[in-house]
Amino acid sequence: MPNSPWTESVEGQLAYNYANFALAKAYFFEQWCLWAAERQAVAPTDLSGACKYGSLFMRSVFGGALRGHFQHQYNFIDERMVDLSHDARDVGQMRAPYLHEPDYFDIPELQQSLAGCLPRAEAWASGFIAQRRPCATISP
Repeated sequence: MPNSPWTESVEGQLAYNYANFALAKAYFFEQWCLWAAERQAVAPTDLSGACKYGSLFMRSVFGGALRGHFQHQYNFIDERMVDLSHDARDVGQMRAPYLHEPDYFDIPELQQSLAGCLPRAEAWASGFIAQRRPCATISP
């Protein structure tokens, strides 16, 4: 099977570093909680179940590529494995959360699912990036 565009590396909008990761994680969790409230779902206590949205959000913000398998998705950014959900309960219960099966991303149902998640993940990424960019100064 050919390489999926999801597993190809893209350019990010912000530099990936510890400080930006921590800010992105806090912002993403806030959005995840707000979305749960909109759906009248149980308030999340961590990012369990958020890996599709989280990995798409991270790819939009920091670039890199998606990695994963049928249970979990994460990112590969600047030659590093990066997981926004690294400390989520569901990830901690997996036997091999960081297994990468490239052919998994070629499955049409997964591609449809990712395409369905992408608009929300990109909207969250745009909101986060807008907060990180300094305001332009106005000259008199």
